[in-house]
Amino acid sequence: MLIGGGCSGDSFMDFRAGLIALGRDWYELAAAHPDDLADNPAVVEAAARGDDYVIFDEDVNYAASRAFERLTGDADAFHEEWKHHWAGQDLATELESDMGEDFDFDDADEMHRRLPRLAALYLGAPVG
Repeated sequence: MLIGGGCSGDSFMDFRAGLIALGRDWYELAAAHPDDLADNPAVVEAAARGDDYVIFDEDVNYAASRAFERLTGDADAFHEEWKHHWAGQDLATELESDMGEDFDFDDADEMHRRLPRLAALYLGAPVG
């Protein structure tokens, strides 16, 4: 991943949460055409100042549980309700997903081919 310089599963969750926080339009645009994030003003500004973590927003991951706590006054209620929601469901089917084609995220040439505009922002002009 160019934004964030590559990331662990936890970091990707924070990136995903931040992308969701940008709003439905940006989320859907990035899901369909990831390179279009190069048009997001916050991404452009962050790249110019060398900030790789502009979209990462861990706090968004906890918005639902915090809202539930505010409504119920019970900090543990959300997690209990969430467990109840998933009880009896086929998690193996729910967790299956196509992760897409595997490629080397650390290969600058590959990034320039796949995400040319984001690569230009974060890696500079292609070499050669």
